[in-house]
Amino acid sequence: MTYQELWRPLTAVYDQREAQSLARMVLEMRFGLTLADVLCGQMPDECDLRPIQQRLLAGEPVQYVIGEAEFGGRRFRVAPGVLIPRPETYELCQWVREVMSRCEVRGTRYEERILDIGTGSGCIACTLAAELPEAEVTAWDISEEALAIARENARRTHVHVLFEQADILDPRLIAASPQNRYQVIVSNPPYICQKEQATMERHVLDHEPHLALFVPDDDPLLFYRAIARYASLSLTPGGSLYFEINPLYATELSALLSAMSYHDIALKNDQFGKPRMIKATR
Repeated sequence: MTYQELWRPLTAVYDQREAQSLARMVLEMRFGLTLADVLCGQMPDECDLRPIQQRLLAGEPVQYVIGEAEFGGRRFRVAPGVLIPRPETYELCQWVREVMSRCEVRGTRYEERILDIGTGSGCIACTLAAELPEAEVTAWDISEEALAIARENARRTHVHVLFEQADILDPRLIAASPQNRYQVIVSNPPYICQKEQATMERHVLDHEPHLALFVPDDDPLLFYRAIARYASLSLTPGGSLYFEINPLYATELSALLSAMSYHDIALKNDQFGKPRMIKATR
């Protein structure tokens, strides 16, 4: 199979530029071939490429097909049991890192204890552990499948993260919350309402885990409220809560955090100009 024979059939589903981009991603990330290698005639065996091509034609995200996604310059294992890491989420990691680094420069160095709630692939926890090497990072998820993938990603990125199975909606967790345990709590929780499905891309709806995507239409702040309640008990005084958010509910979430006695609430736009992150101080 030639490079053209790999990407041309994909134009039945994708435009030409995207089809070519997917083909190059497969060749580079799955088989380690550069574009120069391909132009010189190096290609994997057709028996290796044909199943991949068929999965892409079925609309399966390329990251699941090759089993990897790039995030902040690192490669993370992904599978249908976890969300595919997005660039916007790395912007959230950068915000946490920048704030904590500024505190160190001012001489108010954190005893850096960080909790990532709803870790999924572990991309947030592993990135923060790598970029804030003095930090003690803990990460929770309700899914054993997700935790297994996250643990593998910690090994891949050569960091230590304590992974634990926990359900933030379990009231027993709130009752047992430790006092003044963390300096930072960060989360990218489920935040898409069921009614928004009509505007979503099919490859997301058909392949990514709904458990990690959706909240009830009548309670879009379900996870934010639970996490903020836990954080109000578990953050140290002056500790920070960071969320990735649904831009549609930025105002409502700011009001919720204010009503829960958080202060210095700040919204931050993502690279596309949408309010995608929020920070609040206990």
